Amino acid sequence: MLLFNFLKRFTNFGTLTIIDSQGRIYEFIGTKSPKITLRLHSKKIERRLYFFPMLALGEGYMDGDITVEDGDIYDLLLFCAANDKESGLFVTLMKKLTAFRHAYHQYNPVHASRKNVAHHYDLSENLYRLFLDEDMQYSCAYFTKLEDSLETAQINKKAHIAAKLILKPGLRVLDIGSGWGGLAITLAREADVDVTGLTLSEEQHRVATQRVKEAGLETQVRFHLRDYRQETGAYDRIVSVGMFEHVGVKHFDDFFLKVSSLLTPEGIALLHSIGCSSGPNIPNPWLSKYIFPGGYAPALSETLSSIESSGLYVTDIEILHHHYAETLRHWRLRYQKREKEIKLKWGERFYRMWDFYLASCEVAFCKRDYMAFQIQMFKNHEMSPLTRNYIRGEEVKLLNILQLAQKRA
Repeated sequence: MLLFNFLKRFTNFGTLTIIDSQGRIYEFIGTKSPKITLRLHSKKIERRLYFFPMLALGEGYMDGDITVEDGDIYDLLLFCAANDKESGLFVTLMKKLTAFRHAYHQYNPVHASRKNVAHHYDLSENLYRLFLDEDMQYSCAYFTKLEDSLETAQINKKAHIAAKLILKPGLRVLDIGSGWGGLAITLAREADVDVTGLTLSEEQHRVATQRVKEAGLETQVRFHLRDYRQETGAYDRIVSVGMFEHVGVKHFDDFFLKVSSLLTPEGIALLHSIGCSSGPNIPNPWLSKYIFPGGYAPALSETLSSIESSGLYVTDIEILHHHYAETLRHWRLRYQKREKEIKLKWGERFYRMWDFYLASCEVAFCKRDYMAFQIQMFKNHEMSPLTRNYIRGEEVKLLNILQLAQKRA
């Protein structure tokens, strides 16, 4: 069988046992451990795994055509990532597909962006509350140590971002991709700034607006259902966290030109995004189809070239290599603890789809050259601080405030 011939060459690390749809057992040994046992329940999935491995693995797991009997789906994906890195069998194919993928799949006009955002972010807030932290931060946390709780790490993230924005009372802040509203509310309440948030998700807009009312911050914070390309006005600070992944390569120039046009002459912008440290890549086809249509993790080379032509000056870059893997681990374990509840409300297939999503993303950040990055940009580079020492000072001040608020709550 083509699949099993491929696995003989693919398996260099660990031992994979496969039970096919006829009950026959095949063993592929690279090293004695780790050991994974996989059961395939149809001939169709056996064929598809050979011809469309990245798509078929996710779909097979979702549909119950693939079950993992020794270990779980995370263990299987970790096994695949380790062996792919060792053999490099997919690298050449992915590079050949990159140019086509960029041209065809990264066109995100306003109407397409709204549709793509709704696919993922307009799911019920109740789902996200099952596995996110209390503030509903749906982006990479910042772990100062691995023992940090998810709540602590997300507080760290907000303080870290706020420090790089060098906030002062009364400044006008634009939050592009404002999510469930937690960052905007935190900045307004603790740094005494005025915040406008933009989102394309109706569900996030509804929840964020309600949270502002509950916090009594209606005069300081407002959210709009609006694409960044439709925004007007002038802002002293612009922040975007976890949104740039949805912009699309073909629109990177548009994004940074718009940020530059909205920023005052003394303004600062901070971009926080997922990225690929090994250069331009192609999106995972399963993630593109089922989780993030139109999504793309950019390389720094692609991002910086667009910034350089926008009138913005890069003044600080930070790479967060392990933080997102740790964030996803917390999300995945919390999600799995609510398995019965999720299956009852959304069904078995949905549970397995999101289980695969969280596990595959965690593995990607552990083993497949994905990271998060933060880029600070000034409109006038002469105003940038001489050293990075100010970041820690600003961070500590805000952390003390946020930690006290957390204890009171």
